[in-house]
Amino acid sequence: MSAHWSKTMAQFTTLTSRIIHLPIDNIDTDQIIPARYLKVTDKAGLGANLFADWRYNPDGYPKPGFVLNASKSQQAQVLFVGRNFGCGSSREHAPWALTGFGFRAVIAHSFADIFRNNALKNGLLPVELEEPAHRSLSEALEKDPDAQITIDLADQTVTLPGGTVFSFPIDGFSKACLLKGVDELGYILSFKDRIAAYESQQ
Repeated sequence: MSAHWSKTMAQFTTLTSRIIHLPIDNIDTDQIIPARYLKVTDKAGLGANLFADWRYNPDGYPKPGFVLNASKSQQAQVLFVGRNFGCGSSREHAPWALTGFGFRAVIAHSFADIFRNNALKNGLLPVELEEPAHRSLSEALEKDPDAQITIDLADQTVTLPGGTVFSFPIDGFSKACLLKGVDELGYILSFKDRIAAYESQQ
């Protein structure tokens, strides 16, 4: 087993950030990163094409009314959306584009399963909030669009403006990988000394 095939990811522990609010349900992966940008085999430059058809006019100039084009959006690391985010095709380019733009987490009422798995494998935290929590965050942003939230992965909580705390689910293995900043193979390799000691006894 070689570390050559393992990849490191940005470690996720606690994040405090402004939010980009895109209150739309059923955002599919072709909207996140259109198919014409899938020729690349790595993440380089994909962030520039995130939501390309919503973000740019046909002549290539940014649409001034789209939220990602606002100057204050450039520093936000959390995307807040509606239901069934990441539906459609299984392209791993979707989380690549989101992380390439600078997002560390996406908060939604629900996620497509394949997107959720791809996100977790690429250092992007999918935070699924139940309806009351999702609605509370939406209402908080209506009052203050520049409000910040805090996501604590170890505690699996989201702290809203005003201090209200909601929990979110995540499987234990994915959580451990994100906290360590490693992929699945990297997590296994972190136990290589124990693995070698076990094998030497067999």
